[in-house]
Amino acid sequence: MSFALQNALSGVVASIPSPPVSFIDLGPLRIHFYALCIITGIILAVLITNHRLTKRGAEPWVVIDIAILAVPLAIIAARIFHVLTHPGFYFGPGKNIWAVFYIWEGGIAIYGALIGGAIGAWLGCKWSGIRFWTFADALAPGLLLAQAIGRFGNWFNHELFGLPTDLPWGLEIESTNPAFPAGLAEATLFHPTFLYEVIWNSLGVIVLLWLGRKLFFQWGRLFAVYLIWYGAGRIVWESIRIDPSEIYLGLRTNVWAAIIGVVVGIVILVVQSRRHPGIEPSPYMPGRGRKDADVESADSLDFVDVSAPPSDEVTAGASATSTAPTDAEGTR
Repeated sequence: MSFALQNALSGVVASIPSPPVSFIDLGPLRIHFYALCIITGIILAVLITNHRLTKRGAEPWVVIDIAILAVPLAIIAARIFHVLTHPGFYFGPGKNIWAVFYIWEGGIAIYGALIGGAIGAWLGCKWSGIRFWTFADALAPGLLLAQAIGRFGNWFNHELFGLPTDLPWGLEIESTNPAFPAGLAEATLFHPTFLYEVIWNSLGVIVLLWLGRKLFFQWGRLFAVYLIWYGAGRIVWESIRIDPSEIYLGLRTNVWAAIIGVVVGIVILVVQSRRHPGIEPSPYMPGRGRKDADVESADSLDFVDVSAPPSDEVTAGASATSTAPTDAEGTR
């Protein structure tokens, strides 16, 4: 009996079907939609970050220099984090340990990606001369959009769904799915946690873009809001998921990771607000600047928005009559 007929008989008005296929074959090449979702998200995040950094005064496409290190490290760390927090999937009797490398089947953790990506971004920023926090703030909206798009990969893979529900937007999952709970009727619908996160993250992108227009949200403060926003939503969606997960003190591993993410965001917001009450003088670190040939040497000097009242940081070391900005705060 089909889902549609069973749901009609049970009084369910509608439901969200799972995609019938999760990949396509082009000759000998198999392309997984999960991978396409991840790649699409990465490309859009790079484009948005490049636009935001360029508007800030950085050299066009300097984001590529940073992404070359950040993206691979993010993917590797995301996979490692997933494997470490779901050891039962890969280790033990009857398990295929080589599945650790089958990343196209799903299983990358955003908090692992944040750790690896942060390390790669820090190294890339040192290499390119971009301030790390400037890059993080420029990245925040695009990163959240990439996560929203990436969640469609879970939909294609028929994975990471939530508790059973009789809501009209319940997600259809075939009873032959290994993650389908034993003892439930075949027509059981589940909370589409992928969709909840897509909506939450998309709203977050709008919020971050709006806040990013305000000078206060510099020095990593916009990235801090990203951590708080994403973590708050993830705590809720993760709490209703039913896929296997390690449990510590009654909470799933990723719930703890989300809580830590929120706390880290709050700490960054508070600390950076105290350390840097002024605005960033430049997207570049002290002594570094644009390398493109069209920029005159004078343009490598840091600049500030002179319409804003000067802060102690911006004016530290400058004479009372000088309007030249300073990079003193960048050495902290």
